[in-house]
Amino acid sequence: MTQVNTGISAEDRKRVAEGLSRVLADSYTLYVKTQNYHWNVEGPSFKQLHELFEEQYTDLREAIDEIAERIRALGHHAPGSFREFGKLAAVPEETGQPDWQQMVRQLAEDQETVVGTLRQVVTTAAQASDHVTEGLVTDRLQVHEKNAWMLRAHLS
Repeated sequence: MTQVNTGISAEDRKRVAEGLSRVLADSYTLYVKTQNYHWNVEGPSFKQLHELFEEQYTDLREAIDEIAERIRALGHHAPGSFREFGKLAAVPEETGQPDWQQMVRQLAEDQETVVGTLRQVVTTAAQASDHVTEGLVTDRLQVHEKNAWMLRAHLS
Protein backbone atom coordinates (compact mmCIF):
# COMPACT_ATOMS: atom_id res chain seq x y z
CA MET A 1 0.00 0.00 0.00
CA THR A 2 1.22 3.47 -0.93
CA GLN A 3 1.15 6.32 1.60
CA VAL A 4 -1.88 8.49 0.78
CA ASN A 5 -3.21 11.52 2.65
CA THR A 6 -6.60 12.48 1.21
CA GLY A 7 -8.58 12.73 4.43
CA ILE A 8 -9.79 9.13 4.31
CA SER A 9 -8.25 6.83 6.89
CA ALA A 10 -6.00 3.97 5.78
CA GLU A 11 -8.51 1.45 7.13
CA ASP A 12 -11.41 3.05 5.22
CA ARG A 13 -9.36 3.28 2.02
CA LYS A 14 -8.53 -0.42 2.36
CA ARG A 15 -12.21 -1.37 2.82
CA VAL A 16 -13.27 0.75 -0.15
CA ALA A 17 -10.45 -0.60 -2.33
CA GLU A 18 -11.41 -4.17 -1.43
CA GLY A 19 -15.00 -3.45 -2.43
CA LEU A 20 -13.90 -1.82 -5.66
CA SER A 21 -11.70 -4.84 -6.37
CA ARG A 22 -14.84 -7.00 -6.27
CA VAL A 23 -16.59 -4.54 -8.60
CA LEU A 24 -13.58 -4.67 -10.92
CA ALA A 25 -13.60 -8.48 -10.93
CA ASP A 26 -17.34 -8.60 -11.59
CA SER A 27 -17.03 -5.98 -14.33
CA TYR A 28 -14.11 -7.70 -16.03
CA THR A 29 -15.82 -11.09 -15.94
CA LEU A 30 -19.00 -9.53 -17.34
CA TYR A 31 -16.95 -7.75 -20.01
CA VAL A 32 -15.40 -11.01 -21.22
CA LYS A 33 -18.76 -12.81 -21.14
CA THR A 34 -20.55 -10.01 -23.00
CA GLN A 35 -17.88 -9.86 -25.69
CA ASN A 36 -18.05 -13.66 -26.05
CA TYR A 37 -21.82 -13.45 -26.53
CA HIS A 38 -21.38 -10.59 -29.02
CA TRP A 39 -19.16 -12.85 -31.13
CA ASN A 40 -21.32 -15.95 -30.82
CA VAL A 41 -24.96 -14.84 -30.70
CA GLU A 42 -27.28 -16.40 -33.29
CA GLY A 43 -31.01 -16.29 -33.85
CA PRO A 44 -33.88 -14.09 -34.98
CA SER A 45 -32.64 -11.04 -33.02
CA PHE A 46 -29.01 -11.44 -34.08
CA LYS A 47 -28.39 -7.88 -35.30
CA GLN A 48 -30.09 -6.21 -32.33
CA LEU A 49 -28.35 -8.38 -29.77
CA HIS A 50 -24.98 -8.23 -31.53
CA GLU A 51 -25.16 -4.41 -31.35
CA LEU A 52 -26.54 -4.32 -27.79
CA PHE A 53 -23.80 -6.64 -26.54
CA GLU A 54 -21.18 -4.47 -28.24
CA GLU A 55 -22.54 -1.32 -26.60
CA GLN A 56 -22.46 -3.00 -23.21
CA TYR A 57 -18.96 -4.48 -23.45
CA THR A 58 -17.59 -1.18 -24.78
CA ASP A 59 -19.03 0.60 -21.74
CA LEU A 60 -17.58 -2.08 -19.45
CA ARG A 61 -14.12 -1.73 -21.01
CA GLU A 62 -14.08 1.98 -20.17
CA ALA A 63 -15.50 1.41 -16.68
CA ILE A 64 -12.91 -1.23 -15.85
CA ASP A 65 -10.12 1.29 -16.35
CA GLU A 66 -11.88 3.92 -14.26
CA ILE A 67 -12.51 1.47 -11.41
CA ALA A 68 -8.90 0.22 -11.41
CA GLU A 69 -7.58 3.80 -11.42
CA ARG A 70 -9.79 4.63 -8.42
CA ILE A 71 -8.33 1.68 -6.53
CA ARG A 72 -4.85 3.01 -7.32
CA ALA A 73 -5.84 6.54 -6.23
CA LEU A 74 -6.82 5.04 -2.88
CA GLY A 75 -3.27 3.74 -2.56
CA HIS A 76 -3.91 0.06 -3.31
CA HIS A 77 -3.05 -2.27 -6.15
CA ALA A 78 -5.84 -3.27 -8.50
CA PRO A 79 -6.28 -6.98 -9.20
CA GLY A 80 -5.31 -7.75 -12.76
CA SER A 81 -5.24 -11.49 -13.42
CA PHE A 82 -7.89 -14.05 -14.27
CA ARG A 83 -6.90 -15.93 -11.12
CA GLU A 84 -7.50 -12.87 -8.93
CA PHE A 85 -10.74 -12.02 -10.72
CA GLY A 86 -11.93 -15.61 -10.30
CA LYS A 87 -11.43 -15.38 -6.55
CA LEU A 88 -13.22 -12.04 -6.24
CA ALA A 89 -16.02 -12.13 -8.82
CA ALA A 90 -19.61 -13.02 -8.05
CA VAL A 91 -20.36 -13.05 -11.81
CA PRO A 92 -19.79 -16.59 -13.10
CA GLU A 93 -17.56 -17.28 -16.08
CA GLU A 94 -19.21 -18.69 -19.21
CA THR A 95 -17.88 -22.09 -20.23
CA GLY A 96 -20.59 -23.28 -22.63
CA GLN A 97 -22.36 -22.17 -25.79
CA PRO A 98 -25.81 -20.96 -24.70
CA ASP A 99 -28.54 -19.99 -27.15
CA TRP A 100 -29.51 -16.34 -27.56
CA GLN A 101 -32.25 -16.50 -24.90
CA GLN A 102 -29.91 -18.03 -22.34
CA MET A 103 -27.31 -15.39 -23.22
CA VAL A 104 -29.76 -12.56 -22.63
CA ARG A 105 -31.10 -14.10 -19.42
CA GLN A 106 -27.61 -14.73 -18.07
CA LEU A 107 -26.38 -11.23 -18.89
CA ALA A 108 -29.45 -9.67 -17.22
CA GLU A 109 -28.75 -11.72 -14.09
CA ASP A 110 -25.08 -10.79 -14.22
CA GLN A 111 -25.89 -7.08 -14.54
CA GLU A 112 -28.05 -7.45 -11.42
CA THR A 113 -25.21 -9.27 -9.64
CA VAL A 114 -22.95 -6.30 -10.35
CA VAL A 115 -25.68 -4.00 -9.00
CA GLY A 116 -25.63 -5.97 -5.75
CA THR A 117 -21.87 -5.62 -5.44
CA LEU A 118 -22.06 -1.91 -6.25
CA ARG A 119 -24.72 -1.34 -3.57
CA GLN A 120 -22.40 -2.84 -0.96
CA VAL A 121 -19.54 -0.61 -2.07
CA VAL A 122 -21.60 2.60 -2.14
CA THR A 123 -22.49 1.97 1.51
CA THR A 124 -18.84 1.38 2.41
CA ALA A 125 -17.78 4.50 0.52
CA ALA A 126 -20.49 6.59 2.21
CA GLN A 127 -19.39 5.38 5.65
CA ALA A 128 -15.82 6.43 4.74
CA SER A 129 -16.97 9.83 3.38
CA ASP A 130 -15.34 8.84 0.09
CA HIS A 131 -17.50 10.99 -2.17
CA VAL A 132 -15.45 10.25 -5.29
CA THR A 133 -16.05 6.52 -5.00
CA GLU A 134 -19.70 7.13 -4.10
CA GLY A 135 -20.13 9.08 -7.34
CA LEU A 136 -18.33 6.49 -9.44
CA VAL A 137 -20.32 3.63 -7.94
CA THR A 138 -23.65 5.48 -8.17
CA ASP A 139 -23.03 6.19 -11.86
CA ARG A 140 -22.23 2.51 -12.45
CA LEU A 141 -25.39 1.47 -10.58
CA GLN A 142 -27.47 3.47 -13.02
CA VAL A 143 -25.73 1.90 -16.03
CA HIS A 144 -26.08 -1.68 -14.79
CA GLU A 145 -29.72 -1.28 -13.77
CA LYS A 146 -30.52 0.12 -17.23
CA ASN A 147 -28.55 -2.65 -18.95
CA ALA A 148 -30.46 -5.31 -17.00
CA TRP A 149 -33.75 -3.71 -17.99
CA MET A 150 -32.73 -3.55 -21.67
CA LEU A 151 -31.77 -7.20 -21.63
CA ARG A 152 -34.93 -8.33 -19.83
CA ALA A 153 -37.01 -6.45 -22.44
CA HIS A 154 -35.67 -8.83 -25.10
CA LEU A 155 -37.16 -11.78 -23.22
CA SER A 156 -40.68 -10.33 -22.96
